[in-house]
Amino acid sequence: MLTQTKKEFIEFMMGADVLRFGEFKTKSGRLSPYFVNTGNYKTGAQSSALGSFYAKLVKETCGDGFDAMFGPAYKGIPLATSAAGALAREYGIDKPFFFNRKEAKDHGEGGSLVGYQPKDGDRIIIIEDVITAGTAVRETIPVLKAAADVQVRDMFISVNRCEVGQNPGRTAVMEVKEQFGIDVHAIVDVTDIRAYLKEAGGYEEVLRLMESYMEQYCVF
Repeated sequence: MLTQTKKEFIEFMMGADVLRFGEFKTKSGRLSPYFVNTGNYKTGAQSSALGSFYAKLVKETCGDGFDAMFGPAYKGIPLATSAAGALAREYGIDKPFFFNRKEAKDHGEGGSLVGYQPKDGDRIIIIEDVITAGTAVRETIPVLKAAADVQVRDMFISVNRCEVGQNPGRTAVMEVKEQFGIDVHAIVDVTDIRAYLKEAGGYEEVLRLMESYMEQYCVF
């Protein structure tokens, strides 16, 4: 269902040139008629608003029932930072956050993690941008498990593309749940974007391409 919050978020992404339409190659190698590039957020106001959208979903899903939030390098770093700030500012939920380096630091304090240092038993939530085939999640879990015996039960993303993962008939979100026990929560999914474009009007060609792509790659 296309709620007011979802409409506002889609408009927010489009206004920031984060949700784009054209021809794009995804991390999984698919040619997609739309693309979500959270690297295009570039102002303080955008970061603040983005954090509010994430914080609302985290609050509704977990409340304060977690110990820290993790933002995978690189795009997850500003997402986790903005979400942590919004949670503290708007809901009084002040939780630590941390992220990883792509390459371990060999000087100073060293290590591959920056910010909070997780401990055994910590309940960690992941803040990411998009799930397409689930590749990034499979890279993230070993990083967390190498740091401590943490529990990862929830992951929050901007857009669920609802696309098939590594196995026919199963989305990447389904596979993440089955393989790692992680529930993935999205602010919007591809059906919300389609519904918004239909309601807005003037996107007939984009919708035609999206429908074709969804028929080929999406599972509902």
